[in-house]
Amino acid sequence: MNAAVFTRWVRERLSFEGLFLLILLVTIALRFYFLDLKLFHHDEAIHAWFSYKLLTEGTYIYDPMYHGPFLYYTTAGIFSLLGDSDLVGRLLPALFGTLLVALVYPVYKLGYLDKKQTLIAALFLAVSPNMVYFSRFLRNDIYIAFFTMALLVALLYYIERGQMRYALLAGAAAGFGMSAKENMPIVLLIFGAFFLYLVWTRKVRLPTRWVRDVVLGGLVVIGIMAVFYSSFGAHPEVLLDGWLRAIEHWTSMHQMQRLGGPPYFYILLFILYEIPILALAVVGVLQFFDVPGAVKGLWRRRGEGATAEAPVEGTQADVETATEEAPPVEEVPPVEEVPPAPETRGLRDRLRGLFGRGGEAGPVNRQEEFARFAIFWMLLSLAAYAYLGEKVPWLILHQLLPMIFVAVYAMTTRKAVIAVAASIFLIVMTFHVAFTPADINEPIVQVQNSEDLRDVFAKIDAADRVAVASESYWPLPWYYRGEGASKLSYYSKKVGEPTIYAGDFDLVITQDSDTYPSLDGYEKETRRLNYWFSYTENKDRLLEYYFLRDGKVGSRNLEVFSKVPAAG
Repeated sequence: MNAAVFTRWVRERLSFEGLFLLILLVTIALRFYFLDLKLFHHDEAIHAWFSYKLLTEGTYIYDPMYHGPFLYYTTAGIFSLLGDSDLVGRLLPALFGTLLVALVYPVYKLGYLDKKQTLIAALFLAVSPNMVYFSRFLRNDIYIAFFTMALLVALLYYIERGQMRYALLAGAAAGFGMSAKENMPIVLLIFGAFFLYLVWTRKVRLPTRWVRDVVLGGLVVIGIMAVFYSSFGAHPEVLLDGWLRAIEHWTSMHQMQRLGGPPYFYILLFILYEIPILALAVVGVLQFFDVPGAVKGLWRRRGEGATAEAPVEGTQADVETATEEAPPVEEVPPVEEVPPAPETRGLRDRLRGLFGRGGEAGPVNRQEEFARFAIFWMLLSLAAYAYLGEKVPWLILHQLLPMIFVAVYAMTTRKAVIAVAASIFLIVMTFHVAFTPADINEPIVQVQNSEDLRDVFAKIDAADRVAVASESYWPLPWYYRGEGASKLSYYSKKVGEPTIYAGDFDLVITQDSDTYPSLDGYEKETRRLNYWFSYTENKDRLLEYYFLRDGKVGSRNLEVFSKVPAAG
């Protein structure tokens, strides 16, 4: 079955809206099914714990190390409605990850994407391993991706309709995004720069009351940020120095490169998980700039040049005879055309024309201009995150989102069929990273709490008194909160054996790097606390690893001492 026959068969059975709805249903299934399949990641447990403390004690103050307040207030809110658990903690990320896909549809309705582009973009967002994984993950980045998309849609509607409501929606998206994480300014700078380009080149016309709209949108941004960062008025002092502390903290993290990596770190992740999207994005860029056409034109010119230099057949006598027989040609003096006088407009006049009332916008090909924007957005995002010293897998979302729109440029039927077929790779990787109920050797997990902890939890549940003699104990405070916290004694370091014996503990937990050789009356077991992809262990077998996704992981381990029951 060739591409045309297959496309006709699909078109006869499903409308465009039906296909989009089907993709949305797949999105919902991939994001909400078995949300608590895996234990919380190290960072997820911290985020959930702070949200729980906010709910139960009403305490929260912004700390740039743990990003913006939006996550904590919204998570505390859903905890208050549905209870505090791993599943409930991941509901909002799953919801925002689903709505992100739905926001592709209004971009299509405005004419910036055609039907094929819309369906493939939605499909890629729906089944992308990183989009799915971090939509099932209690972190800020899926919120930033959603607010970025919401901001884009609001700005497109404002460009098309020029109504104040869309400026206010854009302000709300920017304000919530700025309240979620400190990388939202990168998005605002990229979007702002391209919007100024559109205005400067007269590709958009500013509405008559654009100044009012910008001011009101800005007030919405400031208002939302003020409410969240002041902890709803409880800590107004944060409004004075919180932004400065955020700049100082993340500047130091960039210089320190606490979680560093080479500039091409994210390219490696794209190759590991999103290679069909990466490949189609490269093709999209080449097509947009007509690189294949330029190459063909170069070869054609070289061929014509070779033909022109070839000798002409015939004798000198033939040439002379032809010259003699040719009638004389009367010379006509050339008429000089007088060019029109150039329009003299200074910078002030140009700015007045651009930002004044009644300026007319030139004709614009929406899909071409949107592709230009997506390429601009993608390249600047890739450059920004390549430069930043903090290299963590969830930051790939902010580069993947624009890349998907670049990948769907010039989406012919043949290219769409290739994209659908290539999505099989994305689906396989999605099920591997998001639905494998075991520890996996993948860079996407960063520092994931091991499934071995379930055995440790079972021992804690069966004990009455537990000593945690280790500085590495997360995620225990989250999993043993409230009444369950009373049975655990946290020492945060290895303590002397007399302290252990005097406490008469049923269970003693230490880290394997600082533990006891043995404890009288206890049996010792080793369990993995958390784990990560180990480049050191796999660097000599990278090609084999790419296809098998196996090998040894790096890990931090616990030594668990269980009291031996007294003989009968």
